[in-house]
Amino acid sequence: MRSRNRKAALSITGCCMAIFWSGYLAFGYPGIMSTFWQEKYNVGAAETGSVVTFMLFALAVCMFFSGRIHMKVGMRKCILIGTAFNVTAMVIVMNAESIYGVYLWGFVVNMGCSFIYGPGLTTAQQWMPHRKGLASGILNLVFGTAAAVMSPVSNLLMEIAGYDRMNMILIMIIAATDIVAMFFAESPDRVHFTDQEKEAHRMVLEEAALKNRKAGHVSDADLSTGQALRSKYFWIIWLVWVFMGAAGISMVSLSGNYAVSLGLSGTAILMAFNVVNGGGRIVAGVLSDVIGGERTGAIVFSLTAVAYAVMAGTGDTVPVVISAACVGFGFGTLFTITGPVLIDYFGLKYFGMIFGVTFTAYGFIGGIMGPALSGFILDKTGDNYAIVFSYLAVMAFTGALLMLLLQKQRKHAVFKSSYLK
Repeated sequence: MRSRNRKAALSITGCCMAIFWSGYLAFGYPGIMSTFWQEKYNVGAAETGSVVTFMLFALAVCMFFSGRIHMKVGMRKCILIGTAFNVTAMVIVMNAESIYGVYLWGFVVNMGCSFIYGPGLTTAQQWMPHRKGLASGILNLVFGTAAAVMSPVSNLLMEIAGYDRMNMILIMIIAATDIVAMFFAESPDRVHFTDQEKEAHRMVLEEAALKNRKAGHVSDADLSTGQALRSKYFWIIWLVWVFMGAAGISMVSLSGNYAVSLGLSGTAILMAFNVVNGGGRIVAGVLSDVIGGERTGAIVFSLTAVAYAVMAGTGDTVPVVISAACVGFGFGTLFTITGPVLIDYFGLKYFGMIFGVTFTAYGFIGGIMGPALSGFILDKTGDNYAIVFSYLAVMAFTGALLMLLLQKQRKHAVFKSSYLK
């Protein structure tokens, strides 16, 4: 068992190394650079908010295919593909002559994220099916805290080296880290096990199956993507990503300009958001193992709604920073609990592809209803953040209500026998 667990730890560590940079590029880089891009390209908040929208489009388009490719080629090759996209994206943004070049960066960089985050989450839960909430929490902890760690570093690099040299440094660090990660990260079905390790892994799978039965999983079978799409449970989860995804990701594009409008550092609110966005994920993961993902989501998403309502009603520094942290907790929780909840309903075998289809809600709809629409409202109302935050509070509260609905549906959930054939 010890040898098997050592291989699991090394593989998850490799996934975390690669996911760190995807997390920074997704949650930190756009928020840090938004003010710089507005000045460089002479655009407003709506245009820079749309950068995140293009990033989400890429997730919606690519996440399903990355899940399918991961099943065929394994985690190491997915990291290689993701790294190639990330490096290409950074070259694009260095040479962008207009905001449209930044839009292309956003799309390509999240193509890279698609091949690292989704497959990485799948791999971690394959190694820890008996603690899938914890496995999701570990990866999401790294994914979420990366921006908090790198935001002040990026600001320092920007001041010392300038925009182009900072990006060159990032390219070299990302490539080097991901190459090392490839040597560690791999799916358990592609790792050579000794006979003892095979027995240890079988025991882990049996423990997971026993926990699933005790937890009242909806299905003991691994359902295909098509079977999942024919269930109402999938579409409830999909709608959660529309509303809570829009509410959470909007803070990434809004934080920099809002902080400046309050006379704070451009990274102050983003730092608060990202510290708890990352750190809270391990809490959400463990909590979902104890009380279930639906209850965890309902509680934390309600807290997010309250936080946005507070931000709509006050501009005082302390409550705003605390509220931004609560929004980060809600956003991180969304990412963390989705994996375990999807596995509860549909099994682990096709998780990567089902998870990818779930991201269409986040990428196609949430990206428009969140960052793009928030930026549009700000431009039309003369930067009236109270209206935007009130709107986002409603979005988060809707996500909480949907999680309660899913919890209620679980008690009566029975798949038709045709789904299991």
